[in-house]
Amino acid sequence: MDSSNTHSHRLVSLAQQLRLYKPPPSSFDEIEERQFQETAGKVVSQVGFQESVTSIVHDPEKFRPKRAAVLICLFEGDAGDLRVILTKRSSSLSTHSGEVSLPGGKADEGDKDDGETATREAKEEIGLDPSLVDIVTVLEPFLSKHLLRVVPVIGILNNKKSFQPAPNPAEVEEVFDAPLEMFIKDENRRSEEREWMGEKYLLHLFDYESNNNNNKYLIWGLTAGILIRAASVVYQRPAAFVEQNPKFKFPGVVNNNTVMR
Repeated sequence: MDSSNTHSHRLVSLAQQLRLYKPPPSSFDEIEERQFQETAGKVVSQVGFQESVTSIVHDPEKFRPKRAAVLICLFEGDAGDLRVILTKRSSSLSTHSGEVSLPGGKADEGDKDDGETATREAKEEIGLDPSLVDIVTVLEPFLSKHLLRVVPVIGILNNKKSFQPAPNPAEVEEVFDAPLEMFIKDENRRSEEREWMGEKYLLHLFDYESNNNNNKYLIWGLTAGILIRAASVVYQRPAAFVEQNPKFKFPGVVNNNTVMR
């Protein structure tokens, strides 16, 4: 059996595994079912944590986050490891300029689901043809510091050679990839203790140097949080470090200028 067939079988097996994944229920979904009745809720983090581990003071008139989706596009590298496609955002952008992120963005009214949002945005940002990506599952939503409800969509790129990155210079400065497993390992990771409304939590930062171009990248915040969760699901084991997600409550009043810091 040649290596290409071996890689193909591994990705098929991974796709089968991930299609069986069921994300934990989100309390936002529960609230929608109860027509936004008053209830205890979740916490919104400074830079993004999954909704299932956080809690917020709910008020349907004050907080109903806009929806977005990001694409966790996995493929098998030459060394047989699973890798994820990442971008370095353009330095000219007004928010998160120069930061590492996953392809994705806000949902359009015409999007049929989160998978379409994520792949549409990936095509616009990096030229990734949606037909090349096999969407296999979605993870529980995260909340960004700009109060977007971000749904991570996991897709598999079975033939990496079929993808020739074409970054949109208005949005993306670089396209690169990193090993997914690094996000549940304790190597090349550091953390900073942060505090919000009297509750402490850990902010994780990963340092990565690409073998392809020797460029160094810092992966942190919402992107790191999503990738920690994705790696835990894919490899079916928890991170080798303490995550210490936040336990703080959401501010009582939210407007268009509200940002978690």
